[in-house]
Amino acid sequence: MSDIEIHLFQKRKYNLVFLCFFLAFLLLTGRLIYLTIFRSEELSKRALSIEQRERTIKAARGKVYDRNGVVLADNQAVCSVSVIYYQIKEPEKVIRLLSQKLAIPKKEVRKKVEKISSREKIKSNVPKAIADEIREAGLSGVKVDEDYKRYYPFGTLASKVLGFAGADNQGILGLESRYDSTLKGTDGKILTMTDYQGIEVENLAEDRIESVSGDDLYLSLDYNIQCYVQQAAKKVLKAKKAKRVSAILMNPQNGEIYALVSLPEYDLNEPFTLIEEYKEQGKTQNDKLNNMWRNPVISDSYEPGSTFKIVTATAALEEKKVTLQDSFFCSGFKLVEDRKIRCHKTQGHGAETFQQGFMNSCNPVFMEIGARVGAKDMLKYYQKLGLYERTGVDLPGEANSIMHKLSKIGAVELATMSFGQSIQITPLQLLRAVSAGINGGKLVIPHLAIEKKDSITKEIIQYEYPIKPGAVSEETSQTLRELLEAVVAEGTGKNGQVEGYRVGGKTATSEKLPRRSGKYISSFLGFAPADSPKILGLVLIDEPQGVYYGGVIAAPVMAEIFQNVLPYLDNL
Repeated sequence: MSDIEIHLFQKRKYNLVFLCFFLAFLLLTGRLIYLTIFRSEELSKRALSIEQRERTIKAARGKVYDRNGVVLADNQAVCSVSVIYYQIKEPEKVIRLLSQKLAIPKKEVRKKVEKISSREKIKSNVPKAIADEIREAGLSGVKVDEDYKRYYPFGTLASKVLGFAGADNQGILGLESRYDSTLKGTDGKILTMTDYQGIEVENLAEDRIESVSGDDLYLSLDYNIQCYVQQAAKKVLKAKKAKRVSAILMNPQNGEIYALVSLPEYDLNEPFTLIEEYKEQGKTQNDKLNNMWRNPVISDSYEPGSTFKIVTATAALEEKKVTLQDSFFCSGFKLVEDRKIRCHKTQGHGAETFQQGFMNSCNPVFMEIGARVGAKDMLKYYQKLGLYERTGVDLPGEANSIMHKLSKIGAVELATMSFGQSIQITPLQLLRAVSAGINGGKLVIPHLAIEKKDSITKEIIQYEYPIKPGAVSEETSQTLRELLEAVVAEGTGKNGQVEGYRVGGKTATSEKLPRRSGKYISSFLGFAPADSPKILGLVLIDEPQGVYYGGVIAAPVMAEIFQNVLPYLDNL
């Protein structure tokens, strides 16, 4: 190759290299212009997100009030304490201070203080007074953030109803769980600047996004009535050394629950501390806690016994299969197929009308009218009275009934069903069915929440619960009220009488499964005033010691409750 050719080749090479550099320069310049002009806002936000670190400001849960404005669930201002490793200048002072103020062993505090991390939480739910002392110490690298802890002013009151919220402010049980989305609010944020290593930079201003409190919840529950009921239940629990005592008071016209008690109750402020009665009830700690938290009124079904005769009577009256003056004879038992099914009065009641049989709670009378109605129509009224479905109460964990299928009901099954055996329902299902029987045929939804208040707008929003009419006729309803008033006035429910008030009711003594275990549930269902009921109640005494008849031990409890509650309601 000649010198000229070599020179031309080198010149072309230099030109090509220059061109490549020039094109690269143009490309980079264009990219820079694009980023600075068209994407500057987006990139600024991304850069800021890298430079900022978020800390949560826990929102205060909405308060829970009774129907008269008494606070049943509140919040306490607390704090959380944490440390930032790279900002700590006096580690020994930090360890000593936090160990002393937070009552945590130095070894545990040291482990967290010396851990190389962007932020390490030492303790949550620290009382504000203690947190203020830590803050005032002014030690570098120690952070104190505001927080909230759920607080229940009355401790054990309505524990099985209210439930409780956990350390993360989330509802765990009861109404706290059911209405968690209403109560929990929206957490805020503290935005702090960090360096290139992601470590918070001390002494730089913090940005805050304030939290929004949850909505307040107002209940049909009445604090005073709840106290009356709980007091009466405690008395019989102790006197009869019972396993459990439950009681419900409800407005049969609209389903509003005034009181719901299930003893023994637990302390809502210490929900993970087992009370004595539950320390042996379960194999594991979780089993024991679940048993303690369980609300049997909602979650357990049982054989209702003679209170269920109200349902049988309702079906028979509606189908015109019986009148008050129809004649019956009780010899102390009734032979059904090859089974001798006894009356509670072994010597028999002799000749009696249907009204007398109702007042006497006579099993043979109800077996007879159950046979007159027949299995198909009996199940029809179970359906109309809501016994095949959950009540829809606004509490989690509601159980359903256990019923025979029509194809499985023979003469014996029909006979036992008629007086409340061989089927299982919840106490609340029974109350709902009886409500429809005595209120003119309206099937209501038992409930606790009646309204909420928006935390921002302060608007009151009412909850609606549909009422389904036509379960039974007004004529049948009136007859039932008269029959049940006679039970209290002259029959097995005499101990449920309240001076100055017309009370209707029905007693029951249910043998628990398995049969012949010697374990019973004694109960009394009562309502007042008998001609126009505005309150309906049920008392259940589980495994009472000694005398266990519902008319003897459960009816007086309801009478005591009514003696306090009825004048109270009259004065509202």
